[in-house]
Amino acid sequence: MAPPSPPTPAARLLREYGWDLMLGSIAAFYAFMVPYTKVEESFNVQAMHDILYHNHHINKYDHLEFPGVVPRTFIGALVIAIISSPAVLIMRVVHVPKVYSLLAVRLALGCAILMTLRLFRVEVKRKFGHHVEAFFVILTAIQFHVLFYSTRPLPNIFALALVNLAYSFWFKGNYLRTLQALIVAATVFRCDMILLLGTIGITLLLSRSFSLLEAVKCCISTALVCIGFTVLVDSIMWQRIMWPEFEVFWFNSVLNRSSEWGTHSIHWYFTSALPRSMLVAYPLCLVGALLDRRIVPYVLPVTLFVVLYSKLPHKELRFIIAAVPMLNVSASLAASRLYNNRKKTGWNFLYVLMLGAFLVSLGYSAVSFMASYSNYPGGNALKALHEVDSSAKEKLVHIDAFTAMSGVSRFCENEYPWRYTKEEDISIEEYQTRNFTYLLNEHRSISGYKCLFAVDGFSRAKIQPRFPPLSLVKEKKVFAHGNTGDPGVLSLDWPGCP
Repeated sequence: MAPPSPPTPAARLLREYGWDLMLGSIAAFYAFMVPYTKVEESFNVQAMHDILYHNHHINKYDHLEFPGVVPRTFIGALVIAIISSPAVLIMRVVHVPKVYSLLAVRLALGCAILMTLRLFRVEVKRKFGHHVEAFFVILTAIQFHVLFYSTRPLPNIFALALVNLAYSFWFKGNYLRTLQALIVAATVFRCDMILLLGTIGITLLLSRSFSLLEAVKCCISTALVCIGFTVLVDSIMWQRIMWPEFEVFWFNSVLNRSSEWGTHSIHWYFTSALPRSMLVAYPLCLVGALLDRRIVPYVLPVTLFVVLYSKLPHKELRFIIAAVPMLNVSASLAASRLYNNRKKTGWNFLYVLMLGAFLVSLGYSAVSFMASYSNYPGGNALKALHEVDSSAKEKLVHIDAFTAMSGVSRFCENEYPWRYTKEEDISIEEYQTRNFTYLLNEHRSISGYKCLFAVDGFSRAKIQPRFPPLSLVKEKKVFAHGNTGDPGVLSLDWPGCP
């Protein structure tokens, strides 16, 4: 019998990178369909824009005018800006709208996150087999939040890249490298990663993976290098001596000022955030820990990280997103066990039940995507404004806080003759005394201006007694107004306001 022919280059490529292409395609789809960013991402988005478009002219940077509540590091934005700079340079040469530069930096970030997730996935395959690897990818794909957030420049996502790297080192048995990756994440990007460093570090000490002296030497030397680097870079960018994550730690943990942005019950991460982010993987994670004791030493410290974080009153899903990849491994072990035993009596019913839960999870992710698609009315309003008014006459657009927080960034701005201002604390009565050409804000009517159009935004989900059982309720969120003293504006073909 003739030996089997060797696989084609395309087949080898698909076998090696097929899972990565699938996850990357989903993440890219989310980025293209929902290109705008919200207030949580604003610092890094504006920082990447300013690095790419203003270069060394720091006096033009957005953060000097709008510094935010606490300072953040420029290191993540700087790295992604450097990676995406060739693509952005080409776009600038051919005069492509700046919003495509936003897509470029987001896709560059997504590639970095998925590359570290790939490193972790390879270790999952080596440790637990290809079936567990396959279910790990499938569960990640049908979950909405990890891939949706993977292209969003949040400090939590920059930290997630290092946490994925730490997980891969952990599975590989390179324990000091695990600590180092977590220290970089904690000292540079998210100070709360010190909780994950603590739980994993104590677990490794108790298992005698290294000595206490080795751990102390590794942690101190890595922390000093990281602190020195972030202080050097960020002191230049912020124009004062600072360590951003220490100021964040002081604000959130010592002063507990983060609670001013809302609080949740102590169990919220376990009863709301993790179920919504993990979906079918949430119950499977518990089953996996019971069926395969090999995963318990890994899942336990990650779960303790979430428990410790629950003590902080202000809670958001993105704060504990770093726990999801490891918990997905436990869920994948359970799914793989059900798959391998699917032909046995009793197991076949559980397997069918799991497949049904997969479909329900996929449906929930589709609904989450549709809600997010309608959740950036500010960006959509500015885009619509640009599309209608193509005149060469200079125009000044005022963008209020809500519009800026719901999708508008400097990447959304056009070149001359468009000018923009985000001047704050302007009363409704004061607008008519100002010489703005357009207003984008949340007010339906303003004296001295005509409402030109309104943009819908997601309000809530509503259960209904028919198919589909869940519908999305939208309402007018952002209104575009034109100056009544400018006949050129009023003569254009505007949709009008309801």
